[in-house]
Amino acid sequence: MPATDKIDIDLYSDTQSKPSKAMRAAMVAAEVGDEQQGRDPTVTQLIERVADLMGKEDALFLPSGTMCNQIALLVHCRPGDEVLSDKTSHLIHSEGGGASALAGVMMRGLDGTRGVFTGAQVEAAIRPDTNSAPRTSLVEIEQTANLGGGSVWPLAAIKDVAAAAKKRNLVLHMDGARLMNAVVASGTPAKDFAKDMDTVWLDLTKGLGCPFGAVLAGPKPFVKEAWRWKQRMGGAMRQAGIMAAAGLYALDHNIDRLAEDHANARALAKGLADVPGIKVEPAETNIVFLDISGTGIKARDFNQGLARHGVRLSIFSDTRMRALTHLDIPAAAIPKAVDAIRRVAMRN
Repeated sequence: MPATDKIDIDLYSDTQSKPSKAMRAAMVAAEVGDEQQGRDPTVTQLIERVADLMGKEDALFLPSGTMCNQIALLVHCRPGDEVLSDKTSHLIHSEGGGASALAGVMMRGLDGTRGVFTGAQVEAAIRPDTNSAPRTSLVEIEQTANLGGGSVWPLAAIKDVAAAAKKRNLVLHMDGARLMNAVVASGTPAKDFAKDMDTVWLDLTKGLGCPFGAVLAGPKPFVKEAWRWKQRMGGAMRQAGIMAAAGLYALDHNIDRLAEDHANARALAKGLADVPGIKVEPAETNIVFLDISGTGIKARDFNQGLARHGVRLSIFSDTRMRALTHLDIPAAAIPKAVDAIRRVAMRN
């Protein structure tokens, strides 16, 4: 987009949110130490808090959710293993091929509905135990399902998949990038969503509004081995309490307010429902996908048009675009975004 266009309503992703003044103040005031040696008290407080939130024995603080996923695969799997996830999963599409490049595992995408698959699909996909087949070792669930439109995995669906996986002694791992969105939208505690998972992580940089980090939780032996991979991958840190303090602030102040993001996403979807040439997918949480094929405008050109109105979306194909609401998008911005999208769609 032209450098002169100022984006006031950035719906590209919830990762575009910036730390608030209060969060920054908490970061400045954080007590710190050497995180690599387990001597940063603020990091310790954060990992204990998330471990308790998820009902797990232990946890570790990592720079990103992608690193959480990759380390989980490295600990749980052997090279040549096969991992089952939805065909739209972040693991398959958005981690630079890390599953194969780092852990040496194959990814098999299941044909779920809006990112949610079934126990029967898991059972059907498990390879036979023969010398010529890859070993199916892990099932991954993404909560919420990003490319599924921010859809929430219902607890019953998770238990159905978990039962099928446990029947064949498969590991269960949850990508919790937007887990707290699912918690707020469904009223189901995070601990209940995570109960049947061997490992789970929570992203701090999306709806929770932090500038950095994620927390990976699981059994103590898993976390001990994960720490070794954290070191190998260059993820060990020093006075990381400055960043961990942002996470603690977010857990105290930014969870309940996710309901505002969900309401804004629903308002956006409703406002766009009657825009000529645009089809809107249902908004369960803070994600709204748009099919703009009916406008006859390519997504890149559409975004350039929006930039002139101070609005930005993300692009997934020539005809599919995505909008994410977050703490820097107030309710008052939604009618403005709708108007901008309408104007571009109608070539005004």
